[in-house]
Amino acid sequence: MKTVTGRRSSSRKRTKKNRPWLLLFRVVAWMICAGVFWCGYLLWLINGYPIDKPLNKADAGIVLGAALWNDVPSPALKERLDFAFQLYKAGTVDKLILSGGLDGNGSTLTEAEGMRNYLMAKGISADKLLLENKATSTYENLGYSKKIAEENNLNTLIVITHDYHAARSKEIAKTLDFKQFQVAATKSKVLNPVYNESREVLAFTKWKVDWLLLTIGIRPSDSSL
Repeated sequence: MKTVTGRRSSSRKRTKKNRPWLLLFRVVAWMICAGVFWCGYLLWLINGYPIDKPLNKADAGIVLGAALWNDVPSPALKERLDFAFQLYKAGTVDKLILSGGLDGNGSTLTEAEGMRNYLMAKGISADKLLLENKATSTYENLGYSKKIAEENNLNTLIVITHDYHAARSKEIAKTLDFKQFQVAATKSKVLNPVYNESREVLAFTKWKVDWLLLTIGIRPSDSSL
């Protein structure tokens, strides 16, 4: 009897010793499942944004900036600008707000200045182009551009960007209390979809955290403007 009791006792001791590792395994497994679910949800938002809806005429389009290469718009930024040019030529927008500051890659021009030069070379006059030269994030792009729109009595706006960026841009515009706005997005032929969607998942996650901080009042809504 003593032998059997001793065996049971040592078995219980081993089980208790193993419990912390079992608990840790369960926590890690749940975290992995939650992470997979979250990434899937964001990818659904990113890829599910409708980009083929017809656009109503607006006072201005806001072109969200991207990198310059040697002071010239990168291939991806050219895609946004060509799309904006099409909207302008079609009469969908009367003016364009070009948004983007110095991107820190050695360019001597702001993204907005590089975009202006590109569009003027395509035939748009300077008086149709409004520059926002300070933004370094999508939140700042939209926040600063909203102020420019208000100063110029531009009431209806179209946010112009790529398809993978559209859903987050719309959420940020709503948070910034844009009244009458649409989001127009173009597909990219030059960007790597896997890389950009992965990067956008991280950026979208950061935005959700920022939104939560704004909502509970830890960060003022104009803290980065």
